[in-house]
Amino acid sequence: MSLSLFDLTAKRALITGSSQGIGYALARGMAAAGAEIVMNGRDAAKLTAAANLLRGEGFTIHELVFDVTDHAAVRAAVDGFEAEVGAIDILVNNAGMQHRGPLEEFPADAFERLLQTNVASVFHVGQACARHMIKRGAGKIVNVASVQSALARPGIAPYTATKGAVSNLTKGMATDWAKHGLQCNALAPGYFLTPLNKALSDDPAFTDWLCKRTPAGRWGNVEELVGACIFLSSQASSFVNGTTLYIDGGITVSL
Repeated sequence: MSLSLFDLTAKRALITGSSQGIGYALARGMAAAGAEIVMNGRDAAKLTAAANLLRGEGFTIHELVFDVTDHAAVRAAVDGFEAEVGAIDILVNNAGMQHRGPLEEFPADAFERLLQTNVASVFHVGQACARHMIKRGAGKIVNVASVQSALARPGIAPYTATKGAVSNLTKGMATDWAKHGLQCNALAPGYFLTPLNKALSDDPAFTDWLCKRTPAGRWGNVEELVGACIFLSSQASSFVNGTTLYIDGGITVSL
């Protein structure tokens, strides 16, 4: 009985930005838990290549190409999929970007791109999927936040602002949509080995600092996010709402 609470069989999950990194790892892990996966990205060729890798493992994979920052395109893609294929039971808002630089010289256009990719996309895709979930009286939304929802470090102030916004938008989603049977929560990864963090993981000085700063003493591996995402996507979290769950090796609780 206890293990069945985490079973995603017969559920369909849309994961944005899932052709690489955290999104791909979550797609693979949730598929292994029984879910049918809808992979998303802007680059159709890159998305198909990633999807085919998972199909090769025997998983049922759909591809949905759209730009998460384009409200009309998101709405058309989600509505079209729901009409033509079926319900999206779980949404993982994973798409995101990074831009590093001193705040006093940070380009205004880069700041706007961060806002659109990291925050507006959560609103666009969340709203599009929630409209259908509300009608069904059930749904799971998992937004990917960050340790930067709670912390800051030099050179990424705008990114920090966006991830703080994701955590608070998650609270707002839960407040508005829990009464309709939706559970809306966030994952907050610490420092994981991903393409987004390649500039940091390739820097021995940063890695040395990170390992000393993190109680676990190492970088995280993306597969270590899967269990938490399955929990927030499954019946096991039926009374969990508006929570940001930190998966960070202890970095946010330690001085």
